[in-house]
Amino acid sequence: MTDHRTRPGLSVVIPVFNAEGSLRELHRQLMPALAALANRFEVIFVEDSSRDRSWDVIRELVTRDARVHGIRLSRNFGQHNALLCGIRAARYDVIITMDDDLQHPVSEIAPLLAPLAQGFQVVYGTATEAQHGLLRNIATRMTKFALRSAMGAQAATQVSAFRAFPTELRTAFEAYRSPSVSIDVLLTWATTRFTAVTVKHSPRLIGESNYTARKLITHAFNLMTGFSTRPLQLASLMGFLFTLFGLGVLAWVVGRYLVDGSAVPGFAFIASIIAIFSGAQMFTLGIFGEYLARMYGRTMERPAYVVQESCEHADRGVDAPPTGVAARILAQ
Repeated sequence: MTDHRTRPGLSVVIPVFNAEGSLRELHRQLMPALAALANRFEVIFVEDSSRDRSWDVIRELVTRDARVHGIRLSRNFGQHNALLCGIRAARYDVIITMDDDLQHPVSEIAPLLAPLAQGFQVVYGTATEAQHGLLRNIATRMTKFALRSAMGAQAATQVSAFRAFPTELRTAFEAYRSPSVSIDVLLTWATTRFTAVTVKHSPRLIGESNYTARKLITHAFNLMTGFSTRPLQLASLMGFLFTLFGLGVLAWVVGRYLVDGSAVPGFAFIASIIAIFSGAQMFTLGIFGEYLARMYGRTMERPAYVVQESCEHADRGVDAPPTGVAARILAQ
């Protein structure tokens, strides 16, 4: 049995976007669940420039509860950028990230923490069956494929927004400043000890998902070109294959001339060969262009996020910084 006095503090980071209807209920469920797991904990809501009254609700919760911290971004930067902001603001030993839509049951936080005591450093809560539509599920699989390419780890197929890791891991990306952010890729800069546990995934009862299939596909493409060299390797492979194809066509044309003295007839044949090679060249140039655009974007040093406003309870106080050691003593 773990001594309650040595239990690590927990920081729960929740990116918020158009979640006015679910925040109060999420807060009501979270607080007793966290109190049963830790003596010290906080909930950090990072409001990503919502179109509803989410920020007003967060300020109300901060006024009522000293364990709630609210951060408002100046514009919509995206879920992972908001997560990065909240992760950097966390004060306690272990960080838990989850969505604002009540689809991650608070009862699953305890199973999420248990593997940290076994030496793992990043634990994902993977749903047995995600409560999404067909297009969203297909887009999610595409994103996980892109993540596997970017992370270079088998655990990429099990990633989810419901994750837990020691706060000390953030030192690996404390200097990261690019506007393109993937928390899962950044975590691979700090550790390779990933695992996943099976958790329940509740159906969304309030509002609609802000992560559409189109946004997920765009996110997957950004992952591929922003954190991986696989597209460049694909371009090199295509160039090699089309070179072999071109040499094969040349050998066939020369062979026919030497064998029967005839040339390969037809404008359509020549035009199709030119079209194939031109398409391959344009595809390769497009990949190069994507990488150059990202390099240009990083040279401008655009921030990953900009905090417009922050609010906390007057009694919140200042605690000691995370020790990073207590994550090893989460044994049940």
